Amino acid sequence: MAIQFNQHKGAAQKSNITSYQYTDGDNSFRLVGDILARYVYWIKGENDKNIPLECLSFDRNKETFNNMEKDWVREYYPDLKCGWSYATQCIEDGQVKVVNLKKKLWEQIITAAEDLGDPTDPETGWDIYFKRVSTGPLPYNVEYQLQALKCKPRALDDDELALLEELKSMDEVMPRPTADAQKELLDRIRDNVGGAEEIDETIEDEFKIA
Repeated sequence: MAIQFNQHKGAAQKSNITSYQYTDGDNSFRLVGDILARYVYWIKGENDKNIPLECLSFDRNKETFNNMEKDWVREYYPDLKCGWSYATQCIEDGQVKVVNLKKKLWEQIITAAEDLGDPTDPETGWDIYFKRVSTGPLPYNVEYQLQALKCKPRALDDDELALLEELKSMDEVMPRPTADAQKELLDRIRDNVGGAEEIDETIEDEFKIA
């Protein structure tokens, strides 16, 4: 189950979602709704696309590994490691988008929230301002720098509040797959029979590691 911001402990299926796109330089958005904690494996599919598959050994609600469900990814790829992933929603340019929070940026938001409070609160929350800075030639040579002095409390306006009325929980936006469904997809990927085509192209951008 996805959790609210103030319940977070601090320690990603085909869908019609709009993903937030990180850009070099200045970025900003307003976090809204709950936060989905997951661990994700990255599998190479057709055309060398990276496909995120949720680790079913991880309990979304308790944020711990309980091994209650069969983890077929580990069965098929025993040496593959899963990675941390927090997904939530944000408002940008008058539209609700799904954003995969980069680990270092998320840690800075958590720290800032100790003074500024819950950034998702409609009345007392605050917009997230940050810079994305390339530090080298490789895709993962990137830093995220929260601009805390720009992050001021701001009540959502009427148009933004109207968007909240239609907001879905992250469990609805990114439903947890069943073990059988995950095995079926892994079989298609392994047999190279349309496995990658079953994944929404926006997922690749949303969960791009950078």
